[in-house]
Amino acid sequence: MRSMWRTLDRESRRGIAAIIAASFVSGLSFGAIAVASGMALWVPLVMSALVFAGGSQFLAVGLVAAGGNPVAAVAAGLVLNARHLPFGLAVGHLLGDRLAARLLGSHLMVDESVAFALAQRDPDRARAAFWACGAGLFAGWNLGGLLGALAGQLIADPGALGLDAVFPALLLALVIPAMTGPDKWRPALVGAVIALATTPLLPAGVPVLLALLGLVAVPRRRPATPDEVPA
Repeated sequence: MRSMWRTLDRESRRGIAAIIAASFVSGLSFGAIAVASGMALWVPLVMSALVFAGGSQFLAVGLVAAGGNPVAAVAAGLVLNARHLPFGLAVGHLLGDRLAARLLGSHLMVDESVAFALAQRDPDRARAAFWACGAGLFAGWNLGGLLGALAGQLIADPGALGLDAVFPALLLALVIPAMTGPDKWRPALVGAVIALATTPLLPAGVPVLLALLGLVAVPRRRPATPDEVPA
C-alpha cells in the first residue's frame, strides 16, 4: 500500500486523503444514527464491513427505523447500487487476474475509488489510485462507524445534533451535480411528487421504490435528426 501511495502524484494523494477524512466523518454519523435509532451495536459494524455502501446503509437504517419493511430496504439498496455494474466494466482491468484480488477489488469498488482511478492516464497510477482510495475509504468508514456506534449509545436523540440530516444531504450531494438539464430534472421532480403523495398511504420504504416511476412517467425527447436541424 505504501508503494502504491508513492506512485500517485501530490494532487491525487491530497484528494484521496480528503475523501478518506470525509468518509470517516460520514461513518461517525452512520454509526451514531444506527445505534441511536434502536439497532444493536453489532448491526452497523457488520453492515459496514460486509456491505460497504454508505448510501445504501443510510437508506436501510432510515427505512427500518421508520418502521419500513426490510425487504423494501434491500430492494431500494439494490436499485441504488445498480450503478456498480458499469463501474465494474470500467475498472475491471485494474483488479488483476487473480480471483481473490478481483473479489476484494469488487468490494472496494465505490464511486470515489472508480473516479480517482479513471482520472489517471497512466495504468499504474490508475491501479494505485483505485486500491489506495478503496482501502483508505474502507478503513475510514469502518473506524468512523465503530466510534459513531459507541457514541450513539450515549445519544438519546440523533436529531438534536443534526445527524438525521446527513443521509439526505449525502444523497443530494451525489445527485445534484448530475442534474444538468430539464430531461434529468423532470423525472426527479415527478418521482419526488409520487413519493410525497404516497408516503401517508403506504408503509415506509415503498414510496421510495414507487418514485422510480418518474423515470418512465416523463418521456425523454428524441434527438433531432440531421434533416430536422434548421439550416
